[in-house]
Amino acid sequence: MNGEGIVLRVDLNSDLGESFGQYSLGNDAEIIDLVSSVNIACGFHAGDPDVMAKTVQKAEKAGIGIGAHPGYADLQGFGRRRMNMSLAEVQHMITYQVGALEAFTKEKRLHHVKPHGALYNAAAQDHALALAICRGIKSVDSELPLYGLAGSELISAAQEVGLPYVQEVFGDRNYEPNGTLVARTKPYAVITDPTLIAQRVIKMVEEQAVTALNGQRVALTPDSVCVHGDNQAALAIVKELRTALNKEGIQVKTW
Repeated sequence: MNGEGIVLRVDLNSDLGESFGQYSLGNDAEIIDLVSSVNIACGFHAGDPDVMAKTVQKAEKAGIGIGAHPGYADLQGFGRRRMNMSLAEVQHMITYQVGALEAFTKEKRLHHVKPHGALYNAAAQDHALALAICRGIKSVDSELPLYGLAGSELISAAQEVGLPYVQEVFGDRNYEPNGTLVARTKPYAVITDPTLIAQRVIKMVEEQAVTALNGQRVALTPDSVCVHGDNQAALAIVKELRTALNKEGIQVKTW
């Protein structure tokens, strides 16, 4: 609750379902119990049909929001390398992955869609690419919200095509002064200290802003906070963050 007596609220999401075949990644079972929504890999950058089905079942049992997490077909690079694709190819790739995950849900309906990795970061700055993603989502369900980087081209593209959207921020990533995420190839891109991450998120929610790597204040709208499931400290981060949000009186709930 802020000083004016207004109850603050944020969705806490995590990228899950990123295991593949015999290779296990993340602490999905434990994290699912601590977040309000999840973004499930759709078999292109990570995941496979069995992992998708099992992760959806766990999320449905927990009663949390289930989102598709479509990315480039880049298993070896974990979807973090940009691919040279036409806008039509990107649109169809999104439709394909969203439709695939949706088919595993009991009600054949998802809570949201959040692009992954290089696709997400590229679309945050490339309006045409962001439009292709939004159109791919809209062809499946015109009322299916997009989760996009707060204040980015993903948000403006969703507004342009009339797609619902949720503005997302990152507790475990550092920011550039223009509001984009520091590239993973640079030092200090990823934050792993659970206490520091919790402090940053509380500040984001209460002040509607984040401090960039150069110390500059960047305004943003933190509707949803993401913690990456492949962060080595992911479980500890989510636990610390959930405790801090509860202590501060900030509701953790999907939109």
